[in-house]
Order: sequence, then C-alpha cells, then structure tokens
Amino acid sequence: MALGDSFTAGAPGDPGGARWPDEVANALREGAPDVEYHNLGEPSVTTAEVATRQLAQCIELAPDLVTVVCGANDVLLSVRPDIARHANALDDIFRTLRTRCSAATIITATAPLVSDYIRLGARSRKRVERGVAALNDATRSIAARHGVLCLDWGAHATARQRENFGPDGFHPSPSGVRRAALTCVQELANLSCVPPTVNEPAA
Repeated sequence: MALGDSFTAGAPGDPGGARWPDEVANALREGAPDVEYHNLGEPSVTTAEVATRQLAQCIELAPDLVTVVCGANDVLLSVRPDIARHANALDDIFRTLRTRCSAATIITATAPLVSDYIRLGARSRKRVERGVAALNDATRSIAARHGVLCLDWGAHATARQRENFGPDGFHPSPSGVRRAALTCVQELANLSCVPPTVNEPAA
C-alpha cells in the first residue's frame, strides 16, 4: 500500500508517468509474482488529508507493507507552514497502522529541498527552506518514536541534483523516481523483504 501526495501518486497531468512505489512493487514481484499493490496517493494533499482520506482504506486491505510519504504540501501550500499539524497527523497515521496492522512494515521518507528549481522570491525561498528542514526533523523524530523505517531522501548525496526533478522543478523525474525506489528496495533487502533489483540510474 502506498499512501501520500503527488510524489506517490505521480505528477498531476501525467497519469502514465513513473512512480517510485510502482518500481518497488515490481521489485517485490521478482520474488513473489502474486504481490497485490495499491497506490492511494493523491496530488496536493496534506498529511492530515492523507490521514482522513487514505488511511481507512489502507487498513481495510490489511497490508504487509505500507509506504507513507507526505508533508511537502504542508510547507508549499501555506505562507505559514504548520509543522505541528503535519507532526500530529503523521503520529496518528503511524500509531493507527501500528495498532490495526501490527505486522506490517511501515516506511516513510524525508523530503528533498525543492526550492532550488522552482521560481520563488528570496523571502519565499527562505520560508520553504526552513519549512522543509523542520518538516524533515519532525518526520525523523516521529518515525523513530514508532519504529518506522525513515528513508532520508532529504539528506541523500544526490537529492539536490537537477536531474532528479522534472520540468516543473518540483516533481521527480524518471531518474529521481528510480533513485527513490532504489533506496527503498535496498532498505527492504536489508530487512530481508525483497531482493535489490532496481538499478541505479545512469549518471
């Protein structure tokens, strides 16, 4: 089960575009061809909206693996990012999953800094940079509290490379999608969940 915003759902207006959970599902099918995969992600949703609009359906399907990647819209869609609201909603998501799907592996991720390649004024750029940093700190902390695997995409060595972003400078490019999937698959391999079959994009 994949929960989240457009990073999980795919960029709006590009329904056939690459999505990182698709790559992870394909890797899982290398060892288990009958794997069932559902992507509940929606563009433009906040973390609180993920909790209210996606979580119930996820629980109903009793997943073995859940990815929850959200929060960027809590920063980008507000002139005063409410990190506490993101934190409270994410805490609720993880607590509910731990209670209702206790055997599931849960994965989340930090957000790469997206202000490098989108058009922002100086004040807005600083606001976004501060917001993303606070968002990532909160995500790491809450994931640790619930024993959730947190992929630190925000701190990845290649996170700010232009090739990882699509034409809009915000949504991931096919290369960025594959890099995100690769880090997830590698961590799952460390947990003995799946063989590492996603290849690193060519430089």
